[in-house]
Amino acid sequence: MSKYNITLIPGDGIGPEISDAAKRCVDALGLDITWEVMEAGQGAIEKYNTPLPRRTLDSIRKNKVALKGPITTPVGGGFRSVNVELRKALDLYACLRPCRTYKGVRSRYENIDLVIVRENTEDLYAGIEFEKGLKDTKVLIAMLEKMSAKSIRADSAISIKPISSEGAKRIVKFAFEYALKNNRKKVTAVHKANIMKYTDGLFLEAAREIAEYYEGRILFEDRIVDNMCMQLVQKPEDYDVLVLPNLYGDIISDLAAGLIGGLGVAPGANIGEEAAVFEPTHGSAPQYKGMNKANPAAILLSSVLMLKYLGEEKRALKLEKAIASVIEEGKSVTYDLKKDRNDPAAVGTREMADAIIRKIK
Repeated sequence: MSKYNITLIPGDGIGPEISDAAKRCVDALGLDITWEVMEAGQGAIEKYNTPLPRRTLDSIRKNKVALKGPITTPVGGGFRSVNVELRKALDLYACLRPCRTYKGVRSRYENIDLVIVRENTEDLYAGIEFEKGLKDTKVLIAMLEKMSAKSIRADSAISIKPISSEGAKRIVKFAFEYALKNNRKKVTAVHKANIMKYTDGLFLEAAREIAEYYEGRILFEDRIVDNMCMQLVQKPEDYDVLVLPNLYGDIISDLAAGLIGGLGVAPGANIGEEAAVFEPTHGSAPQYKGMNKANPAAILLSSVLMLKYLGEEKRALKLEKAIASVIEEGKSVTYDLKKDRNDPAAVGTREMADAIIRKIK
């Protein structure tokens, strides 16, 4: 049996409760796992004066794999986003968000099975911004006006949107490789190249170039992002794997989560060449902290992704089937998974995990 060392970051708000539920369910599969618990977020500031301690990053670099609960980004000072900084520090360039319907989850749709592959390090989320009214901003505006021969209002703030050929090619390649390994049929590149001809145009050009290597094995097409939103609402069954630049990927992944019933059943993974961090895509919901009320499904499904990443396909399937069975039965589930959210028969986070563990055993 393989032995695994995994960094566990409980996170903030409901994070410790749902992280504990995930740990117990994964442990019930009988794997030899040593969990290295590390801190990030609000709790880390008091001890380390930073929301993302170096020792946490070092742990992930050493173990190569981490399971993370949701984190509350501090307001004022520090990182703009702990999650964004984590991805940048570890070059976790690929955000993977499968969106699949599970029976028992309220949704207007059935049989949704989409995979969103989002570039994680470039685009407008690179964080290259210039605040309104600052000297550097005024200098930049003057330079841009001279170079582009276009007028920019003096009271503008400026964001820079870098998209590189290397970054675009590696995320598209990731999407195609994922499609091959997971028996998917088609990759759709999503862009706005009709307007942003150089940045999104480069992304589309890179996608077409990479797609040539997979011709005959994986179908390829592209869609303009606003049209893609409409297509997903009207006929999501026509799509399979979507690959997108950072901002569009963020938006479309939430749209796709809406198709399957919400972020409470939406897993996520951030993957690079040297490490991978698996996490639910919802927030830390501090108002529910310590109430044993939060739905653990998203972090449990993220654990399924983690097990697949580790090559533990059989155990991943076993855990996913247990989660799906408990949700479909609708008895031992949290309030948000009940048909009536006020149903007094709703159970807590621990009790839902207990029900899943019983299915595993």
